[in-house]
Amino acid sequence: MATLLYRLGRGALRRRRLVVALWLVVLVGAGIAAATLRGPTASNFTMPGTESQQALDLLSEQFPAASGATGTIAVKAPGDGQLATPEGQAVVRELVQQAATLPGVVGAVDPFQAGAVSPNGRYALIQVQFATGGDEVTDEQRTAYEEVGSAAEAKGWQVAPGGEVLGGEPEIGSTEALGVLVAAIVLIITFGSLVAAGMTMLNALIGVGVGMAGLFALSGVIELTTTAPILALMLGLAVGIDYSLFITSRHRQNLLEGLSPEEAVGRAVGTAGSAVVFAGATVVIALAGLAVVNIPFLTVMGLAAAGTVTIAVLVAITLQPALLGFAGNRVLPRRLRSAVDAAAPGDAVGEEKLPVEDRSGFGFRWARFVTRFRVPVILVALLGLGLLALPTPDMRLALPDASTATEGSPARVASDLTTEGFGPGFTGRLAVVVAGDDAQATAAAVPQVTAMIQRTDNVLAVAPPQLSPDGRTALLGVVPKTGPTDEATETLVHDVRDAVGGVQDAEVLLTGATAIGIDVSEKLSDALPIYLLLVVGLSVLLLMLVFRSLLVPLKAALGFLLTVAATFGITVAIFQQGHLADLVGLDTPAPLVSFLPILLIGILFGLAMDYEVFLVSRMREDFVHGDTAREATISGMGHGARVVTAAALIMMSVFGGFVFLDDPIIKSMGFALAIGVAIDAFVVRMTIVPAVMSLLGDRAWWLPRWLDRALPNVDIEGEGLRTHLEDRTPTRV
Repeated sequence: MATLLYRLGRGALRRRRLVVALWLVVLVGAGIAAATLRGPTASNFTMPGTESQQALDLLSEQFPAASGATGTIAVKAPGDGQLATPEGQAVVRELVQQAATLPGVVGAVDPFQAGAVSPNGRYALIQVQFATGGDEVTDEQRTAYEEVGSAAEAKGWQVAPGGEVLGGEPEIGSTEALGVLVAAIVLIITFGSLVAAGMTMLNALIGVGVGMAGLFALSGVIELTTTAPILALMLGLAVGIDYSLFITSRHRQNLLEGLSPEEAVGRAVGTAGSAVVFAGATVVIALAGLAVVNIPFLTVMGLAAAGTVTIAVLVAITLQPALLGFAGNRVLPRRLRSAVDAAAPGDAVGEEKLPVEDRSGFGFRWARFVTRFRVPVILVALLGLGLLALPTPDMRLALPDASTATEGSPARVASDLTTEGFGPGFTGRLAVVVAGDDAQATAAAVPQVTAMIQRTDNVLAVAPPQLSPDGRTALLGVVPKTGPTDEATETLVHDVRDAVGGVQDAEVLLTGATAIGIDVSEKLSDALPIYLLLVVGLSVLLLMLVFRSLLVPLKAALGFLLTVAATFGITVAIFQQGHLADLVGLDTPAPLVSFLPILLIGILFGLAMDYEVFLVSRMREDFVHGDTAREATISGMGHGARVVTAAALIMMSVFGGFVFLDDPIIKSMGFALAIGVAIDAFVVRMTIVPAVMSLLGDRAWWLPRWLDRALPNVDIEGEGLRTHLEDRTPTRV
C-alpha cells in the first residue's frame, strides 16, 4: 500500500492543476446538488420493532387524525381563580379558537371540557393536534403556532406554546468557528509557516464542503436526523485537519532531509499517508459498524459521518500533495527555506536547524522521564483514570425532552409553565392505543384498560378516550406523577405494559414521546456491550496486522477501554449529575442522550488507533533497525509527540467548539469527544503507552511464527517502499 500511495502522491503533485480543478468541480457540483435536492431532516428517533413504534404505525393506519404532531399551549392567568371568571374563560376560549384555525391544525381541545385546568384556577393546557408529523410541519406553520396568544399576553396573561411540534434543527453559528480558529492557531504554531497552516486548513475545509454537500444532496432520498449532519461536520473537520497535518509534517521533514518536492511528497504520502488511510479506515469501519445495532437513525448517523471521513482521507492523499506542489519550500519556516535552497542536492539540513529532530525537545525529555519511572507513572495514570471513571456505573440514558432545553427557549418556557401549574408528569404524558376487531370490542376493552392503568402505581390521571371515526381504535392519555426522564416513569411504562397485557379481544399498545425514549434507550443499552466487544476485537486484529505483535494490540485495546471509561465518568459527572455544569453552559442536568455512549465508542476507537499507529509505528521502525526497546520507545515518542499534540489540540478545539451550542445533545457530544481525545492522546497514548512499551521491552514485538505467516502484510510503515527506494538517489529540482 505504501508504494501505491507513493506513486499517487507524486502523480498528484505532477498533475496538481488537474487535481485541484477536479476537486473544485466536485465541490461545486456537490453544492449545486445539495441546493436542489436537499430534503428535510427528522427530529424524531424512531425504533422499528418496539411497542411504541408499533403503536404509532397502528395510529397512522387506523386513526390518522391522532397520528400527527401534537402541541400543548400552557396558559397562566394573572391571578388565582381567574379561569373561573367569565372574563378568564373568554380569554382561554379565544386562544382555543385561534389555535384551532392555525394552518396545518386539525383541532384544539377546550381545557374546560377536557378538565385541563389546575385546581387553583390559574393554569390551563390547550391540546393542539396537527395533521402531519412534527418533521412535516412547515416553518410557517410552526411560526404561526409560536405566535398564538399575543393579544392575551398584552392583558397580562402568560401564553407558552410548546410540545413536540417545536422540535427543530440545531443551528450552526459563530461559536463553532471559534474551534476552527483555535485549530488554525495551533497549525501556525506547529508549522511556523502561514502557508503550511493555511494550506492544511484549506484542504480540510474543501473536504468538509464536499462531504457535507453530498450528505445534504442525499437527504432528499434518505431520512437524516437533525444530529447526523452535526456529527458529520464535527468529524469531517477534525480528521480532515489532522490527516492533512500528518502528511504535511512528513513532507516538511523530507524536504529538510534534502529531497526534491516531488520525492518529498511521494514519500510523505507513502508513509504518513499509509497511516492516514489506516486511521481513516478504522474510523469508517467503526462508524459503519453501527449498522449491526439495527437502529435506523443510528445507522444513518454512522454512515453519514463515515462518508465525510472517507472524503477527508481522499482529499488528504490527493489534493494535499497537489497543494504542496504549488507551495514548494514555502511550507517551511522562513529561517529554514534559505538553508534548504542553499544545500547541495541530497544534503540534509543540519539537525540544529530541524526542531523536530532536536533530542533535547519536550517529547524526548518526557519520553525519558516516563520510561525511567515507568512503574510509578503507570500506577498514577491508572489511579487517575480509575477515579475519573467512578461515576460511569451511575450512567442513565434517555432521549432529551423539553425540560432539558435551553432556558428561555419556547419549548423550555412551556415545559416549566406546565410543571409549575400541573406537575412534571404533564410534560411527559403517555398514550395508550386500544384497537379491537370492531367497535364493540374496542368499547368493551377501554373500561378494562382504564381501570388497570388507574390501579398502577405512579399514575396521576387517565384522560377520557378519543375514538377513531369507525370506533375501532381508541387513544387514552396517561399522566404520570413524575417527569419524562425520571426512573419512576421508566418503571411505570413497564408496569402499564404488564398490567394491560392480558386484555382480551383487543390489542393494547403504549406509546408517546416518553415511551419512545425509554424503548430507544433500552435497546441501545442492550446493544452497547456487543458493539464494544466488536470494536475491541477489531482493534486487536487491525493492530496485530500493522505491528506484527500480540502484546501491542492488547495494550492498545486496554488503553482504549480506559479512555472510554474515564470519558463516560466525566460526562456523567457533569451532564447527568450536574457537577461543574456551569462551565459548559448546561442549564439542567439530565440523563445522557441514549445514543451518545455507543457513538462515542465508535468515534474514539478510530481516533485512538490513529494516535497509536503514529506513535508506535516509529517505535517499531527504530527497533527493527537496531535500537534497544527503550531507545526505540524514546525515539518514537520524541519524533511523534509534537505532531500528536498538535493533532489532539486541533481535534479538541473543533469538538469543543460545539460545546457552545444551546442544543444539549450536540453540547454533550462535543464535550465527550473533546475530553475523550484529550484523555486518549495525553494520558493513554503519550504516557501509559511508552511506559508499558518500556516495561515490556523486546517482548512487546513477539508474535508466534505460525500467526506471523498467516497474517497478511499490509505495510503501513512503508518497509516495502524503503526497499523500493533504497537504490535510488533523490534529485533536487
